Amino acid sequence: MLRSLGAVRPLSEVDQGEALDLCALDPPASVFVAARIVEGTAMRYPGALLGYRPNGRLEALCWAAANIVPVAVGAEAAEAFVPRLRRLRRQTASVFGPSDQVELLWSGLMTGWSPARTIRARQPLMATTTRPSALGIDADLRVRVARPDEVSIVLPAAAAMFTAEIGYPPYRGSDVGYRRILRELLDRGHTFVWEERGEILFKADVGSCALGEAQLQGVWLTPRLRGRGLGVPLVASVTEQVLDTMATSVSLYVNEYNLAAQAVYRRVGFATVGEFTTVLM
Repeated sequence: MLRSLGAVRPLSEVDQGEALDLCALDPPASVFVAARIVEGTAMRYPGALLGYRPNGRLEALCWAAANIVPVAVGAEAAEAFVPRLRRLRRQTASVFGPSDQVELLWSGLMTGWSPARTIRARQPLMATTTRPSALGIDADLRVRVARPDEVSIVLPAAAAMFTAEIGYPPYRGSDVGYRRILRELLDRGHTFVWEERGEILFKADVGSCALGEAQLQGVWLTPRLRGRGLGVPLVASVTEQVLDTMATSVSLYVNEYNLAAQAVYRRVGFATVGEFTTVLM
């Protein structure tokens, strides 16, 4: 155990190549952490990216900030990471990633931490490398990349999606911090929208992009337009544009109980490639 604890340390810039090689073993499952490395976030927040080197070779990673996200974490790595992660209880909003790895971490973290608000197990991780047009699916041409100056009209849709998904609003009082997060997505061209007369009717974000993998998040359609068969052409449009401009594979993970969304994604060409678990604190 003591040897394992000594094998964990924060990674630095010199470790980035090796860390990305580890992420590249399973890009759909590891793209969140890979993107934090590629974007430079890992270096801007020293100590947020932990590595496990039991014999000098990097064997596992763990992103340790507001979200705890494992990469290639087995039983020994989890045992080594947990003592460090326990210190983060007050700042941790979630633990998510491949189900087997999250379960290993959570089994060690749950002792001494307050109970999770909810645990969403068995979330299908889905991916596609095929353009929907190649499957004969027509994309909705109204979907486009949102402009940076549209943050004010994107915010209500993004906040509605966040609140419905997580169970509480993304901000209370000032929206400055949340605007900054949205603006970063808009500046990168990572938010896709269908907008009419200044209202966002549909949105989807590329939350992480690295290693040729783009992971969608925040997929939302205004409630008054649901049930009209719009999901397939809207998601097809985002998928087509992402495959055309930024990645060779598109992935996402979805709640097990959201069968309607899973059906849309399968129709667009997504197939299950893994399973995630999300622990919400």
